[in-house]
Amino acid sequence: MSDTPTEQAAPKRMLLLVDGSSYLYRAFHAMPDLRAVPGDPSSPATGAIRGMINMMERLRKDYPAPLAACVFDAKGPTFRDELYPEYKAHRSPMPDDLRAQIEPIHELVRLMGWTVLDVPGVEADDVIATLAHTAASQGVEVVVSSGDKDLSQLVNEHVMIVDTMNGKKRDVAGVTAEFGVPPSLMIDYQTLVGDPVDNVPGVHKVGPKTAAKWLLEFGSLDALVARAHEVKGAAGENLRQALDWLPKGRQLVSMKTDCDLSAWVPGLPALDALHLHAPDEDKLRVFYETYGFRSLAAKAGGSVPPAPRAAAVMGDLFGEDPAVDPVPASRVQGPVSYTTITDWATFEQWLARIEAAELTALDSETTSLDEMRAEIVGISLSVQPGEAAYIPLAHNGPDAPVQLPLPEVLARLKPWLESPARHKLGQHVKYDRHVFANHGIEVQGYVHDTMLQSYVLEVHKPHNLGSLAERHLGRKGISYEDLCGKGAHQIPFAQVDVARAAEYSCEDSDQCLDVHLTLWPQIASHAGLKRIYELEIATSEALYRIERNGVLIDAPTLAAQSQQLGERIVQLEQEAYEIAGQPFNLASPKQLGEIFFDKLGLPVVKKTATGARSTDEEVLEKLAEDYPLPARILEHRSLSKLKGTYTDKLPLMVNPATGRVHTNYAQAVAVTGRLSSNDPNLQNIPIRTAEGRRIRQAVIAPRGYERGAADSSQIEVRRMGNLAQDEGVL
Repeated sequence: MSDTPTEQAAPKRMLLLVDGSSYLYRAFHAMPDLRAVPGDPSSPATGAIRGMINMMERLRKDYPAPLAACVFDAKGPTFRDELYPEYKAHRSPMPDDLRAQIEPIHELVRLMGWTVLDVPGVEADDVIATLAHTAASQGVEVVVSSGDKDLSQLVNEHVMIVDTMNGKKRDVAGVTAEFGVPPSLMIDYQTLVGDPVDNVPGVHKVGPKTAAKWLLEFGSLDALVARAHEVKGAAGENLRQALDWLPKGRQLVSMKTDCDLSAWVPGLPALDALHLHAPDEDKLRVFYETYGFRSLAAKAGGSVPPAPRAAAVMGDLFGEDPAVDPVPASRVQGPVSYTTITDWATFEQWLARIEAAELTALDSETTSLDEMRAEIVGISLSVQPGEAAYIPLAHNGPDAPVQLPLPEVLARLKPWLESPARHKLGQHVKYDRHVFANHGIEVQGYVHDTMLQSYVLEVHKPHNLGSLAERHLGRKGISYEDLCGKGAHQIPFAQVDVARAAEYSCEDSDQCLDVHLTLWPQIASHAGLKRIYELEIATSEALYRIERNGVLIDAPTLAAQSQQLGERIVQLEQEAYEIAGQPFNLASPKQLGEIFFDKLGLPVVKKTATGARSTDEEVLEKLAEDYPLPARILEHRSLSKLKGTYTDKLPLMVNPATGRVHTNYAQAVAVTGRLSSNDPNLQNIPIRTAEGRRIRQAVIAPRGYERGAADSSQIEVRRMGNLAQDEGVL
């Protein structure tokens, strides 16, 4: 390598494009109902404005591009409406409070130094596509900020999509991993699967997996169409029935890269008109004062005194710094909207919503806490805080209504559940993975777990959803005991009144999503925490597979060992009686104390808090160094534990459906980060004693496999030595 200094290459130019229309909606629904005059519902709504302020400031900080534009959908129809009148026909009208904030947001973004574009006749996506294509062809690096997956068709070596809400970046590798096809095939992919959000049909019953499989096999949509007669089965028949539609579908999902933008971007293809300017602080101050953002106005140099702050508030849409106006942590400030789904029409509406959603909170209600035996009673879903739906499926109480059939509902949900491209969120998702697997569904696409988010951020605090919601959102919900009762009077969830069950389950999925929107930005903004969290998510998946696989045990070997242990335990009892000169209860501390200290005159090692002479394990180990009876008692206790915990119990814990023993690895219990095995505890089978090693030998490999064991001895010391570069440890 030469030490001669070389001339540094000039930094590449970057163009930052913001999908303003996408963020309008996301900011509106993510923020609480803020008003220009706090507490006055008749004053202008400002939540979406505030969300845009946070987003634009954060983007400018994270991506210091010299060129930038924020693109919005213009009013009026586009060429797609003429091409297909049903395009977006089922979309709900824009809420009045959001519509009223659009013009102020346009003004705001301009004052912040950005070029604002809203071009009639085309959509914001088309304008973004044209600018991205123009810039990339000149070697300019393009970053598109949007949550819209459809923009993935634009990705190439110069164009990347970022989503500031979840920290996701879609480059060529990211798109390929997420959808199963490279960006160059995304238009073909979208044509096949359709777009339920925009009411664009695809091939009937063809989902992401089939579409990706076909495209990888045939190479392109054109090749697939030409050889459609080769595709077998019902899917092939559906493809052939859709051949006449596919060209129009392709036109609808394809973004235009040749829009005439000369009237909006002077000099194009030159990009100089998109130069990002400094914010106009004077006009921004007036804007902030007009819409009630007092601390922002003061920050911009205004003299308006800050308004009184509400107590106990935390965070905002993108985790901005505490100097800005605080808002309540929960996104839910008004009544919630929960739906109970008992008809197919409502089910299909919600299925379309979760298919289109970027992230769906998913929760299952079941018959058991034993994840390997639990069966589904109901499912709840939430795609935005304050809204959720519950699908009752197996309630059998006296007043239970007619419910949708469980097998058919799961069959309809299965493509979405098993799609890694349909991102899901849960609380302790490993349990739900098992529950759905019990019904033959391998859920894919779990990208977040609020229990693990809490474990990463606050390992020393409770991680159950009720605690998280109360601690971070100020929200309280129905407890399981309130719903089902306690102890002997507790009823199964299947017997709970459906209306109450729906409220309980909808709260779970709703609050899970709400908690995620508070905790995830804190993790995403810290590279180290984000790496740890990603490791925990990956570990959860690995543990699920380990638990699901279970361990095979040799029951006859355990039975023989149990008999041997029993014989040795009886022998130890007799030896203890002979040494003591009388029979006694080896498990009674009181009788042990009388035998040890009164009859045999053994020394008192220590006393309990009440002044009694202690016979705990520490005392027994000390006395066993010099006296035979304590040694017998210790061996008796050790062997009794092995017999009761393992040789007798393990054969009874074999799952009849799998023929294996399935432990549970608790991931978010120990503050040290260690796992905790329970039901049964397979981690604590002794290895230093001959009896313990024999029990381990009863864990066997199936025919054709070999069993292996590995352990990282003194791993904590080794890691500390590595960090400290201590040669003595290394």
